[in-house]
Amino acid sequence: MISLQQPLAHIRRLHQRLARIRATLSSSPPHNSIPLSTGYFLRRKYDGGRKMALIPSQILRVAILLSYFSILCNYKAIDMPAHQTYGGSWKFLTFIDLVIQAVFFGVCVLTDLSSLLTKGSASMEQERQLRKLIGLRDWMMAVLAFPVGAFVVTMFWTLYVYDRDLVYPRLLDNFIPQWLNHGMHTTVLPFIIIEMRTTHHRYPSRTCGLFAVCMFAVGYVVWMCWVHSMTGVWVYPLLEHIGPTARILFFICLTALISVYYVLGEILNNYIWDSSKSSLESDKTKTD
Repeated sequence: MISLQQPLAHIRRLHQRLARIRATLSSSPPHNSIPLSTGYFLRRKYDGGRKMALIPSQILRVAILLSYFSILCNYKAIDMPAHQTYGGSWKFLTFIDLVIQAVFFGVCVLTDLSSLLTKGSASMEQERQLRKLIGLRDWMMAVLAFPVGAFVVTMFWTLYVYDRDLVYPRLLDNFIPQWLNHGMHTTVLPFIIIEMRTTHHRYPSRTCGLFAVCMFAVGYVVWMCWVHSMTGVWVYPLLEHIGPTARILFFICLTALISVYYVLGEILNNYIWDSSKSSLESDKTKTD
């Protein structure tokens, strides 16, 4: 007589394994509930109704950092007369903004590397240093990267459409190619919005943040006035066409505008992450 105990025991073990697999799948969160704060940028691409993979924000930051290095190197390689005069490239807010963006994304990449190296470490000192890096990254995003980047992009293209000779004379087309012009004056804003969308940045108090932004704006105005006192020429042709009183009002308006961009950045950052949090909570409620 054939014994059925061994096949039955094997089938019983298979049923137990399937039950464990079902329990694991039912307890795992749905794919679309992955929080963006984990460092992933969701690309809404579909294949037969199925959402495709996520792009790690760490890779995006490295790519953006390399693009800024390329832009800076190509810009500095251009033999323009303005580079040979007093102040060199540092007279122009566009160049200062490129340096700010490159340093900011460099800090972001360094933060990612530090987080990876200290993952699972019990060292309090390493955690303290990582918190300092994260604090520096968030401060640069709030005070410099977003407001200065948004200011440069919007002001440049507004004046360019109105009268390009006021901010970007046609003579520069002989030195700066179109792709480099867009790299300096267009892609800055999308890059910084991508960074804001992928990582939650903690803003300082509004008083401290606005004070820091205003100090930057006043410092650049003083620097422009100093260059004019040394060379007799204003950095931007627009300033040659207005009187002293109009210049003062213009500088005040620019300082107020960059402060507005700081507040807009804070509001946008809170909106993105409050919406993400609400979405995650609603998804969790549905799954429960």
